[in-house]
Amino acid sequence: MTNKILELKKNLRIKRKMRIRDKLKGTTARPRISIFRSNKYLYAQAIDDVNGVTLATVDGMKLKLGNNKDQAEQIAVVFAKTLKDKGISSAIFDRNGYLFHGVVKAFADSLRENGITL
Repeated sequence: MTNKILELKKNLRIKRKMRIRDKLKGTTARPRISIFRSNKYLYAQAIDDVNGVTLATVDGMKLKLGNNKDQAEQIAVVFAKTLKDKGISSAIFDRNGYLFHGVVKAFADSLRENGITL
């Protein structure tokens, strides 16, 4: 793809991200789970927007897991365990401008299966 098309796609995702972010606010009891997909890895963090604090994170690169559906489910299992250890059982899912299918959906479904209410 040309640089012009890549820049357009990036700008459209940022617009979607801002529309979503205006509606979602995380609290200490129910943090916002924000994900980020790079070409190789998947990252997620639980954010308390009221206090501006990150409560928990998971890094696919440190776990040596990539960015596909099966590995996203494994990352979500680790993240759900981290959230449960911190006493968090319910959260708000922020897809961060990505479409809710594929890797993003697999991650969210795996969180639900492991006891986190979204």
